[in-house]
Order: sequence, then C-alpha cells, then structure tokens
Amino acid sequence: MNTDTHRFRLTQEATTLAGRGPASFRSILFGDVQPGAEADRAEAPEYFRDLNLDQIVDAITAGREEYDLKPFFYAPLRDAAEIRYRQEVLRDLEERSVLEPIRWFGEEMRRMRALLTQAEKLYYERQKQSYFLDAADIYCVAAIRLASGLAAAGLRSRGLRGFHEYLQHYTTSAPFRELADETAKLRAGLAGVTYSLEIEGKRIKVGRYGDEPDYGAEVLQTFEKFRQGAPKDYRFEIRAPADMNHVEAAILDRVALLFPGVFAELEAFREGHRGYLDATIAEFDREAQFYLACHEHVQRFARTGLRFCYPAVTADSKEAYGRDVFDLALANRLLREDARVVTNDFHLEDPERIIIVSGPNQGGKTTFARMFGQLHHLASIGCPVPGREARLFLFDRLFTHFEREESIETLSSKLEEDLTRIRRILEAATPNSILIMNESFLSTTLDDALFLTREIMRQVVELDMLCVSVTFLDELASFSPTTVSMVSTVDPADPAMRTFRIVRRLADGLAYAIAIAEKYNLTYDGIKRRLDPEAGEGRGE
Repeated sequence: MNTDTHRFRLTQEATTLAGRGPASFRSILFGDVQPGAEADRAEAPEYFRDLNLDQIVDAITAGREEYDLKPFFYAPLRDAAEIRYRQEVLRDLEERSVLEPIRWFGEEMRRMRALLTQAEKLYYERQKQSYFLDAADIYCVAAIRLASGLAAAGLRSRGLRGFHEYLQHYTTSAPFRELADETAKLRAGLAGVTYSLEIEGKRIKVGRYGDEPDYGAEVLQTFEKFRQGAPKDYRFEIRAPADMNHVEAAILDRVALLFPGVFAELEAFREGHRGYLDATIAEFDREAQFYLACHEHVQRFARTGLRFCYPAVTADSKEAYGRDVFDLALANRLLREDARVVTNDFHLEDPERIIIVSGPNQGGKTTFARMFGQLHHLASIGCPVPGREARLFLFDRLFTHFEREESIETLSSKLEEDLTRIRRILEAATPNSILIMNESFLSTTLDDALFLTREIMRQVVELDMLCVSVTFLDELASFSPTTVSMVSTVDPADPAMRTFRIVRRLADGLAYAIAIAEKYNLTYDGIKRRLDPEAGEGRGE
C-alpha cells in the first residue's frame, strides 16, 4: 500500500457515534451483501493480464491512487441483484444534479485530508491545532451541503437514497450539530483576535490592538489621485513553507497569552474531536470515487461517438449477445492515437455455448476473444460495458488459456506447460464458468494440436460452459451442435486488408497468405525477380 493510500486510511480510523444514522445502511457499493475485509484484500485475478483488464483498470483509476480503488475492480459480484444495485447508482450519476454535489464533496474531502496530513508533519502545536480546525470546518460544511444537494437531486437508486437518509439523520444529530457549532464558534473567536506588533531592532513587542491608526490605508488614499489606468502587476507568488518559523511561533505564543480563552478552546477542540470523521461517510467518500471514475472514463468515449450500456446480467440463462461491442483496452490506445475503433456483434442462443474464431492472422481474432472476457468481467462488477446493447452471463469463475513464453526455470517444455495449465483449468471449472482460449498448442504439430484441442472441447461441451476459442484449426468450427463459427474478414477488393470485423459464418479455410504475399511482392516469382533484376528486364519488366 502506497503512502497516499495509507494517509487515506488514517482518516477512516474514526468512531461512529451511536444514533448517527439508520443502522440498515452500509455501503453504496454493496447492497444486501456484507463485503467484509476481503473486499480490500482482493488481488487481480489470474486472467487480468491475458484480457488486458489490468490496462483498463489502470486507465479508469488513474489520478485516484489515494483511494485504493483497484480491489473493487478485482472482485466480481456473485449476485445479479448486487450488480443492478451498482448500475442504479451509475444511472443516477448521469444526472448533473446528482453528479455535481458528489463530485464537489469528494474534492472537499480531499482538501480536508490534505490538511490533516499536513498537520501531522508540522512542528508547532498551535499550527497543528489550526489546521485541524480548518479540516473539521471543511468536513462540516461539506456534509451539510451534500445532504442539501442530494435532497434536491431526485435520487432513484437504492444506494444513494439509503446514504442520503443516513446523511440527513447524521447531519441533524446532536453530536454533529455540536461539532459544527463548536467549529463555527471557534473560527469566529479566532477571527476576532487582533493584536499589534512593535518592532525595535531585533525586539518585537506583542500587544493588544488599541485602535491605532491604519497607516497603510492612509498611504493608499494619498497616492490614489496619481493613479493613471490599470497599472501593470509586478507581483509574483512567493511560496512560503507550510511550517511557521521560530519568530512566527514566538509571536503566536504571546498572542495566545493575550487571548487565553480562545486558544484554550482551540487546544480542547483538537483533543475532544480527534475522531470527528464518521466512518460511514469516510467509506462513502471512497466508494463514490469508484462510480465517479467509471462515469468519467465512459464520458471520454462518449465524446467520440462510442457507446456504453448497462448489460442485462443473469445466472439463469447462458444466452448472451453484444451489439457494437469493442475491446476497451485497445480503444483506450486508439483514442490516444486518434484512430478508428471497430465494433463487432455476437450472439449465443440455446444450446450454443462455444464460439470458434478463425480466419487470417492479424484480423482481430484475439481482440474479439479478449473483448468477450472484458465484457463479462466489467458486467460482473456493475460497470457499464463498451457497446450499444448486451446480455451477459453471471459466471462463477473465468479462465484464460493464452500462449506463454517458455521459461527455463520450470525445466518443462512449452507443450507440457500448456497441458498442465489447461488441466488445472478443467479440474476447477464448473458449468457456470467461462473459458477463453487463444491459439493454444502452437508449439506442437498440426495433428497433435487438433487432437489435443478436440479433447479439450469435448470436456468443455460436457461441462456445458461458455467458451471462446481462437484457433487456426478450421475443423473445430463445426465440432458440435453447441459450437458457433465466427470468422475475421478482409476487404473483398483487397484481401490483404483486414477489416477487423468478426462475423458469424462457417470457416472457409482461407488464411489469405497468398494475397498478402502478392501485395508485398513476396511470392516466389516476385522474390526471384528482385534477386535477379536481369530476368525481369528480359521480360520487359
């Protein structure tokens, strides 16, 4: 855990006073499920890297590292009702009247934490007390304004309605009102502290302000008549260190002697309200960032015309489909390059379970397989998915079998490693699992690869699990009645050009290698002519 995350955690070590809010509300991320500590301990699933989901999560959470959001993106939900609970909150955030108060509250809480963190580094106690008071003031104002903003927003989601009810109860409770009133009274008291400094050489005398004349105002008034237009501003910012120096601290100590009452209250305030931050509100601050991060990431693509949707997610049926769906990790990169994103469709109807993807190399087959896995994972954590419309299966486990580089440390052949991994997968898989395979067993002969893949497909069919398999073995496209063939396509006018469209049709057995070779003059005759220019000249070329 990085330092910033640790500091965020420090602000959550607060006591929740009895009676502050409805006991039924727990979280805007988890509805009826109590996540427990495991929600914060979740690690990236094994399939994350194969599906480029690590890149997606990095992009979504960028700039919010202090909140430690990644565990929320690592842990799929197991209940469709819990997924709908999150989707409801995200739909609410599409309304500006809901989005803006929550976003503003997050910014204020960040300011508050920055003050508390800075206070820990300061040396002088009175300055620490002042920072603490400022932080408490920000917190009180932010909580009150958030309650007011949400009240006027017309909330529909169960999560935000529950939190708003909690927040209203909390901000009208006696403990909070006492905190807010003490904060306002103490700030007013400190604002009323006035004093004078008499400086003689190296001696500074601190005294009460006795209505001495303000010579600064008199000087400005004298020179006002010489002003001609707006003067050029030659001022520049001088960044002073946050810590007071010893002279400032000594002056403040003597001011405190002149006003002992208000400074005694300041010291007592910090001691008496160290745990002012309500634990439920602190957790809301963090969980809201999950939704804000998702919302902002989606908006980046909406500006380009790419669409996201809230998929229907069910564990009762394995019929699945996607309309205009795309690989989100690839789209992130293409967006930075100002390049076009190609979308695709797919559908599986009973009894279909397995999609066999074949076709020419570099045609988007692996991207399609990754996209299928990305869609299911993002849907399982309640996020919008890239596409116009989707219906997806709520899996229990998701497995990937992608090619791995051979490791000299294992003392095993690449084929043996591939077989060991697929065996572990099939032993752990259930009918509710999803398997994504990408050109497995490339290290062996064609006959052996076909035999091994058929055996694996036979077990997949017996398990009745969903599967996407990218393969160069066209024979698998009609393996069983549960198998669907999809093929990457090329431009009919130029077979060497990939369209990156994956369509549902029978495999045609064409790899288009000849078309590519002809385009780049790499056929036998083409290479021969390049090596023997005279032969070409003899034919008038």
